[in-house]
Amino acid sequence: MSVTPEPIMKIAMGFMAAKYLFAATEIGVFDVLARGPASLGELATSTGIPSRTLGIVAAAMVSLGLLEQDGSRYRNSETAEAFLADIPGRPDLRPVLRYFDEIVYPRWEKFAEAIRTDQGQPQFSKFTTHQQQMFSAAVEVFSAPGAVALAGSYDFGRHHRLLDIAGGTGSFLIAVLQHHNALKGTLFELPGACAVARQRLANEPERSRIDVVEGDVFKDPLPGGHDVVLIANVVHVFSAAHNIELMRKIRAHVMPGARLLLVDLWTDPSHSQPSAAALMSGQFLLTSGEGQVYSEQEADEWLAQTRWKKLERKTLPGPASCIIAEAI
Repeated sequence: MSVTPEPIMKIAMGFMAAKYLFAATEIGVFDVLARGPASLGELATSTGIPSRTLGIVAAAMVSLGLLEQDGSRYRNSETAEAFLADIPGRPDLRPVLRYFDEIVYPRWEKFAEAIRTDQGQPQFSKFTTHQQQMFSAAVEVFSAPGAVALAGSYDFGRHHRLLDIAGGTGSFLIAVLQHHNALKGTLFELPGACAVARQRLANEPERSRIDVVEGDVFKDPLPGGHDVVLIANVVHVFSAAHNIELMRKIRAHVMPGARLLLVDLWTDPSHSQPSAAALMSGQFLLTSGEGQVYSEQEADEWLAQTRWKKLERKTLPGPASCIIAEAI
């Protein structure tokens, strides 16, 4: 068998596929086709996009398997219908795509520079209100399956109060408290994220059982009175040294027997599997300047250094998993 450059070119052209997907989502192609198959002319009328350029986008979506074409009519593929159309009650990945397109994508133009200099572009403290809302919505959608799975698989019934550190919109707290009516929770976040979280929680039945506290995990004292602490999709933002500092701070703040739940993209020792985690590591570098993915073995070392006993690791939907530890 002869060696061809096709695998290389497929990877190199991946940015084109991503931009086609972002554009198709933005102009509403999948929303229109959720109402039923349509011709290119009907799509153009509904979206307000010229037929010629819309045809370019539609053909690319067919080639990528997100649209299907039967003669002159297009329809959503099963995958697009399930995750990209505005259908009540179904998962909606569009907030993630909008965040990738508007905030993530431009930052990757500086990726090679970040690799050369070991410096990213810290963003959380520089978000505008719009960017903060977009980021928070994307993270909630991305982590929703894991939040629901954790709520149903871990025994929160043994606890009284859950502290969610850097918990974004409070989506993990909502999922957990929906399953455990006696449990109360605290969301500890930066001020910008807290503002979004308060809006997100305002109409949730669980809001009365959730306190929202503003603060910086490294500069401010942690809220007290909790017997289980959740750190979800946060470890990858910090350096190993900062993660050790954080785990030591939490341990000093809780009683023996308290639990620590670490939800993240924990990898194998090579940091190459799962593949999604390996790719996202560059995003974490760009986001914080010090972040990356870490292996389960590295987390084990941090826990041992900071007086935590690892109990188990639970697999969650997608590339994430949860390491469970107990204060000793």
